[in-house]
Amino acid sequence: MTKPTLAQPEPVPASRILAVGGMRGGTLVPNDDIIGPINSSDEWITQRTGIRTRARAGREVSVKDLAVGAAEDALAKAELTGADLGAVLVSTVTHFEQTPSLAALVADTIGATPAPAYDISAACAGYCYGIAQADALVRAGTAEHVLVIGVEKMSDFIDPSDRTISFLLGDGAGAAVVSHSETPGIAPTVWGSDGGKADAIYQTRSWLDYRRQEMGEPEPPTPELAEEVSAMTTPTLRQQGPTVFKWVISSMPDIARRAVAAAGLQMSDIDVFLPHQANMRITDQLLKLLKFREDVVVGRDIADTGNTSAASIPLATERLLREGQAKSGDIALQIGFGAGLVYAAQVVVLP
Repeated sequence: MTKPTLAQPEPVPASRILAVGGMRGGTLVPNDDIIGPINSSDEWITQRTGIRTRARAGREVSVKDLAVGAAEDALAKAELTGADLGAVLVSTVTHFEQTPSLAALVADTIGATPAPAYDISAACAGYCYGIAQADALVRAGTAEHVLVIGVEKMSDFIDPSDRTISFLLGDGAGAAVVSHSETPGIAPTVWGSDGGKADAIYQTRSWLDYRRQEMGEPEPPTPELAEEVSAMTTPTLRQQGPTVFKWVISSMPDIARRAVAAAGLQMSDIDVFLPHQANMRITDQLLKLLKFREDVVVGRDIADTGNTSAASIPLATERLLREGQAKSGDIALQIGFGAGLVYAAQVVVLP
């Protein structure tokens, strides 16, 4: 007997980003406010990172609040509601609960239930990972509109005395609505990972554990005090800065060139460059190596917002569009890279 053929949804020709929204932490923290514990200066931070302030959210603002704020902004710009969404993807490494997913909580809050919703753990490349998956879902005919959110409340990870990464970090969320299109607005993604370099950026279980194990500090004098201190501490991040810098500069230019080639374009066709907002020195070095046109517009949201990991690329995009530095129809190269180590790059047409 002949087996029946399984039905498949009707694929669509292409996808595009319909709108981008954002929400930043409500407090701008200048360099002068954080230099004491790290024995630094405003001049040192500005010269080495390009950061003047970083946006941070108050204790009353959760990572979910940031994600919902960005989602609502993007949906309003797209003239859609949560009920129009076929899927909700949230990239984050600062949603502490393993389950339920942050995506499911956000989907319920914005009225997207029963759309499928799931989290992506790809750190600073997470937004580009989400765009790649949304593009595939839409083109396969599985969903007409997909919401992609990159969100972090990095201040929940900060050890004020850490000189490796904490002084870089800010809070925020960026969101994009990916929808069907007759012409391609999202080119193929070039992405990957290298877990062999996982110790370049890593998470300690708590500040207390880090100070015990790596700083050689003594244990609290009583078990009761140890329990109390441990309960007050949260996971924190560390990085090997020189290792990360060398990896990005030696590896990411080739990933960027491959992404542009996958789009069938040349570097001279790129109007806007949207790198992960890791460090202004990294951005400047990538610019030199990639040899864009002299008039290329560059995302530099890090100067005022700080490094927001998965949120950094959509927030940089949102700022450029809002301030009129980039415009609808511009061709942008976006590239994310970070803990994992993971990376992803794609060329997109700006909404």
